[in-house]
Amino acid sequence: MATIRISNITKYFGRQKALDHINLEIDRGDVVGLLGPNGAGKSTLMKILTSFIPPTSGTAIIKGFDVEEESLKIRKYIGYLPENNPLYMDMYVKEYLSFVLRIYKHLRNKDALVKDTIELTGLGPEQTKKIGELSKGYRQRVGLAQALIHDPEILILDEPTSGLDPNQLVDIRKIISDLGKEKTVILSTHIMQEVEAICGRVVIIDNGKIVADDKTTNLSKMGETGKLFKVEFKERIEKQKLLKLPFINKVSVSGDREWLIESKNNKDIRQDIFQFAVVNKLNVLSLSQEEKNMEDVFRRLTKK
Repeated sequence: MATIRISNITKYFGRQKALDHINLEIDRGDVVGLLGPNGAGKSTLMKILTSFIPPTSGTAIIKGFDVEEESLKIRKYIGYLPENNPLYMDMYVKEYLSFVLRIYKHLRNKDALVKDTIELTGLGPEQTKKIGELSKGYRQRVGLAQALIHDPEILILDEPTSGLDPNQLVDIRKIISDLGKEKTVILSTHIMQEVEAICGRVVIIDNGKIVADDKTTNLSKMGETGKLFKVEFKERIEKQKLLKLPFINKVSVSGDREWLIESKNNKDIRQDIFQFAVVNKLNVLSLSQEEKNMEDVFRRLTKK
């Protein structure tokens, strides 16, 4: 069973629909990047998973527990770094982490956990300083440390590198990448390079909907060795059926009935796709050749 199972999650704020029937499964050990423009719905989905806000409809199950009905059981498994990284600026770094850890009554050896987390996040030289005296980069480290302090199985990180300089970016990405070897990580960002550097899988969200879900390498390499096409069928079709076609190199879901298809040997396969549709009694609603790099794919999927 998947560690995280999201089924038809929809969220309204008043009349505004922030999430529109999101379905997603994430397994233990996956490092998943939520990619999308500002306002796409990434933070809303993360807040639902961490029980900060309820969904309007649908369910989210984490380790067998419903996020609405059993939120207290879920929280010991989750480490959460919100986008705005709220911290107590008048507290000292070590004092703050010890304070956070006291919330988790079931844990023992708390002094050792604080020490190990400070070492892991590189906060040693700053641990006796007030949080308000730290740079933006070190405050992000403190936020990451509080998410890690209870050694959770799942990390949910919302824009963890927002506002950091290039050197700070490298440091935080290295920490998250190392953590991803042992934990399930969901990383929200609108920076494609972030996902490529850290994540094995990318989920692109736009206007509250999932518009792509595939391995990072598949999306980033899409179009490198062949031409790229977008096709929309009126009917549903299994991905494996498309992959069996001899003229297709890669296939990625682009929408409910839309596909991004990379041809073999840089071939124009539009006529082949129409012939495939005729044989299989499929109606082609649209078919077009697309741009070749991941940035162009992202912009097209998110209508930017």
